[in-house]
Amino acid sequence: MRMCAETAERSETRTNVLLWLGAWLVPGGGHLWLGRRREGAIYLAAITVMFGLGLAFHGRLFPFEFSQPLVGLAALANLGMGLPYFLARALGLGGGDVVVSTYEYANAFLIASGLLNMLVVLDAHDVASGRK
Repeated sequence: MRMCAETAERSETRTNVLLWLGAWLVPGGGHLWLGRRREGAIYLAAITVMFGLGLAFHGRLFPFEFSQPLVGLAALANLGMGLPYFLARALGLGGGDVVVSTYEYANAFLIASGLLNMLVVLDAHDVASGRK
């Protein structure tokens, strides 16, 4: 009987890790996986549009420079966006243009979208574990 409980626990842990990974890579992906299509679609659209606007307004995807703590934290926030972040990096987007009047707003959009996606990952975990 003990073996079955351990196997079930390992299986649940693997499922949780896959859920977290999917929820992080695709904004709203965790909710879509859990069958909450409406919430997942809203998160996917809103967070992705926010990230896209940040790029369109010439925002900067910050480099990982931890010698400057705020730049390092902004880079971690950008990374929270998941797959769109990697796609933007691969396409050479997010270089930032300081002279454009929307630069600071764009940075706020990029940072906020990554942080919001991290919150949505936590929400998906709460839904999966029955806390919500």
